[in-house]
Amino acid sequence: MLKQVSLFLENKPGRLAHVCRVMAQEDINIRALSIADTTDFGVLRLIVDNPDLAEERLKARGFLVSITDVVGIKVDDRPGGLADALDQLEKEGISVEYMYAFLGKCGNQAMVILRLNDNAKGIEIIKKCNMEFMTPEEVYQI
Repeated sequence: MLKQVSLFLENKPGRLAHVCRVMAQEDINIRALSIADTTDFGVLRLIVDNPDLAEERLKARGFLVSITDVVGIKVDDRPGGLADALDQLEKEGISVEYMYAFLGKCGNQAMVILRLNDNAKGIEIIKKCNMEFMTPEEVYQI
């Protein structure tokens, strides 16, 4: 299981840059990110190399921060690779609440972050289907 840092940000100029500056000042490396916004605010989701420190330092600067468990998997980097993985979860009644991917690859595999409606059951299915997990050590050291 991976730790994701989630922040609520006001949707105004400079807020995202401010978070990135904090990460730089604290020597925390961003490995993957996703942002969803509305008119008034955004939700920034980060995979970083030190999630506990990121949470601590961002909270100290007044950001609303939470840590969420997410699952990282590797899928074949080919047309249909992600669809095959998601089909296995769907067959067992597991839905993906949201997902995002890393920009890079690991060998011939793409790396994907999943937030599932039931992480524990999803992990069982992933293991049963012989899908490969991304370990925290692997992700945080990319």
